[in-house]
Amino acid sequence: MLTMTRRTVLSSAMAAAAFGLAGKLEFVAPAYAETPVEPTVGFYKYNVGPIEVTAIYDGIWRKPHDPAFIKNASVEDTKAALAKAGLTTEFMPIPLTVVVLKYNGKLIMMDAGSGVGQWQTNATHLPANMAAAGIDYKTIDTILISHFHPDHVWGLMEKGTSAPVFPNAELVVNANEYNWWTDPSRLAKLAEGRKPAGKRIADNFPKWKNWKLVKDGDMVVPGIQILEAPGHTPGHSVYLVDGGKDQLMVSADIMYVPALLAPHPEWQGAYDQDGPLAITTRRKFIDRVIADNIKISGSHFPFPGTGTFVKDGNAYGFSPVSQG
Repeated sequence: MLTMTRRTVLSSAMAAAAFGLAGKLEFVAPAYAETPVEPTVGFYKYNVGPIEVTAIYDGIWRKPHDPAFIKNASVEDTKAALAKAGLTTEFMPIPLTVVVLKYNGKLIMMDAGSGVGQWQTNATHLPANMAAAGIDYKTIDTILISHFHPDHVWGLMEKGTSAPVFPNAELVVNANEYNWWTDPSRLAKLAEGRKPAGKRIADNFPKWKNWKLVKDGDMVVPGIQILEAPGHTPGHSVYLVDGGKDQLMVSADIMYVPALLAPHPEWQGAYDQDGPLAITTRRKFIDRVIADNIKISGSHFPFPGTGTFVKDGNAYGFSPVSQG
């Protein structure tokens, strides 16, 4: 995926140095190649200072085109944006990448994935790809959760029983997010389409004793700060990882489909609970990573889920990192 207008493309060598990645990087223009729908290798390692980052591919939602997906754009508009970015237009490609940090001798997972097909039938790859990357899920020490949408937290629960998959890991989440979803009066207020997810959360999460509820700005573990980024959900949050000279923002869903929202940051997604607030949040954090030269990963960015943004007038240009 590539969104380019008024910008200069970084060379592969410069980009590789910037991201500290072991492999060659290429910014592939649509004129030369279409971005593959799925990666051939399901994990990718890079460094943020002394922190080893492993991006792990969970799978993809081949979402049928839906005029309601972007509230203020047509299907024709979204197809045009996908084509310009070098992506398929046969469906809306929404991949899911989970990030694991090896940090101070601990394994810290950022969100828990979608639960081996519990979200989408094509999103079943996290356990195998995690094992291939040399990560035993039973040894995860901490899970930093961005928000409670199914593609981010169904991996916390076993399919069918909803038993906890990580009973011994510390589960960190913004208190506003936790309290909103587990409010006893919430279920009756949810839209019909959200009620099954809301019921599953309310029935199970409050039973677990390994939650750590935090607030905006807290240092959740040494060197990692939670920053509230509401709009997508009430307590949606990003995590800023400090690697010394390098920083990484694990941005979850503030810019969930860059092919659409980088050139059109004013577009409102159907899954944003507060569309106008999500737009404000999007601009705030993307402007920050550009200004402060912070690396950024996103749950639904093209695998391996990281890239660079630049200002493009009142919008943004996005270049994904691709495996080479």
